[in-house]
Amino acid sequence: MPVWDDLVGQERVQTQLAAAARDADALVTAIEQGGEAPAASKMTHAWLFTGPPGSGRSTAARAFAAALQCTSPDRALGGEPGCGFCDGCHTTLVGTHSDVEIVRTDLLSIGVKETRDLVRRAQLSPAVGRWQVIVLEDADRLTEGAGNVLLKAVEEPAPRTVWLLCAPSLEDVLPTIRSRCRHLTLRTPPVDAVAEVLVRRDGIEPAAAAAAARATQGHIGRARRLATDEAARSRRAAVLKLPLRVDDVGGCLKAAQELVDAAAEDAKQVAEEIDAKETEELRAALGAAAGTGGRMPRGTAGVMKELEDRQKRRRTRTQRDSLDLALTDLTGFYRDVLALQLGSSVAIANEEIRPDLDRIARASGPERTLRRIEAIIACRDALDRNVAPLLAVEAMTMSLRAG
Repeated sequence: MPVWDDLVGQERVQTQLAAAARDADALVTAIEQGGEAPAASKMTHAWLFTGPPGSGRSTAARAFAAALQCTSPDRALGGEPGCGFCDGCHTTLVGTHSDVEIVRTDLLSIGVKETRDLVRRAQLSPAVGRWQVIVLEDADRLTEGAGNVLLKAVEEPAPRTVWLLCAPSLEDVLPTIRSRCRHLTLRTPPVDAVAEVLVRRDGIEPAAAAAAARATQGHIGRARRLATDEAARSRRAAVLKLPLRVDDVGGCLKAAQELVDAAAEDAKQVAEEIDAKETEELRAALGAAAGTGGRMPRGTAGVMKELEDRQKRRRTRTQRDSLDLALTDLTGFYRDVLALQLGSSVAIANEEIRPDLDRIARASGPERTLRRIEAIIACRDALDRNVAPLLAVEAMTMSLRAG
């Protein structure tokens, strides 16, 4: 199937990328055949994909990267680049193409060292593909220093090198970088389109797919996880009970503690799955011999300490991401309450807990509901500023009680 099939509800963006891929194909073909490049082209060396979480920013970037590397013979007969079946498309989509670097981070930020490595990679000519493509899925996590390093590469790109940057919004990227990129804005996919792709691609039952798509309001990744992971559904159900438990101070503090503990448990589970394997692989690479009681060679303590620091930062981000997901679900709960209070025709996301929504809606007015939503937003902002998670969540639950 074409590489664009996973790009849900983004017809306008798909049209723009397909046109650019055609022009990029014509450009490389002209260079390879010794001819002249097209006078006008929709292709450029740097792209910036923005959109809300779940809109498919990285999916769009990967699909475009695959179309740029497409080697289908149908192109010579007028076919569109991005067939999805050729070696160029397939290896790009599965992440094994030698000329496509897909960069994502499980840490809080991307530093100068990692960015310099990317810039050096970007100066290379394509080894086997038609373009050298760098997909930076978390461009919003670049530190200021890393952004300045990247700026030089975007200002003076190497021939046949393409940068594909992804971020939630334009404001998350340095103005000097975004001014040198072609900007594409993705929208939140329609709920029906998300449900359809879950049924078609993941084989999920239509009813379960529709419920997951409605609950996540068009977030494709979360909808898939909710539809396939019983533990995720249980955690979400527990979070949606929180508004019913903040009737007194003790309930507020207990609910906050449980929310933070659940996020910490998620981080611990991820660490148990990954950290031990990483540590053992590094010890083996550094020459820790089995016959020496596992002692490390001299001069390797610094490398091991660097790995431990990285793992600690990853646990911090995992905990924050888990908390942020819970806060997003809470925001959806009060959004439904507000819709009921205002008599809106907007579809209810959490239809399965309609009695709880009705109870909260009758017990307060729209003004209090808006203040509660603002308290959740303030909690997310506090977590972004490195406020201790328990303090931030306790302040939020107390504000939910006050209304």
